[in-house]
Amino acid sequence: MDIGDLLADGGVVLRSGASSKRQALHTVAEAAAHALGLPEARIMEALLEREALGATGLGSGVAVPHARIEGIDQVVAVFVRLDTPVAYGSVDDRPVDLIFALFAPPRDGAEHLRALAAVSRALRSSEMREQLRQARTVDAIRALFVKDHVPATAA
Repeated sequence: MDIGDLLADGGVVLRSGASSKRQALHTVAEAAAHALGLPEARIMEALLEREALGATGLGSGVAVPHARIEGIDQVVAVFVRLDTPVAYGSVDDRPVDLIFALFAPPRDGAEHLRALAAVSRALRSSEMREQLRQARTVDAIRALFVKDHVPATAA
């Protein structure tokens, strides 16, 4: 799966100020609403419902929030890099600065799970995380998620 293909046009936010998990998710919802042409409130509600089931912070400063959204017909992603990490309730209790959010149609099971696994695998790489933190442009971020550039091994 080419993770880069999942990123929505306009779905990469490189500099975002947030002082809390809720504000970080609001930034994600705002970018997703713009990219998907859907109401921001609906996206935020779906993200918060999913977070209520358990935090989506994977550790090492990474979160992969995900939600099912009525009105889309394929898995779509949004990437947000925060200026300052925020407390997120991650498994390692480290604050989060890299957020890769996935949105799937309500009845999409397998594709959503494949995307979630591919993103989680890619973001386990310390090299990948550092490159995402250092990238200066949207194109550089997209290039990192192209299949040929995603490190094959997790560090």
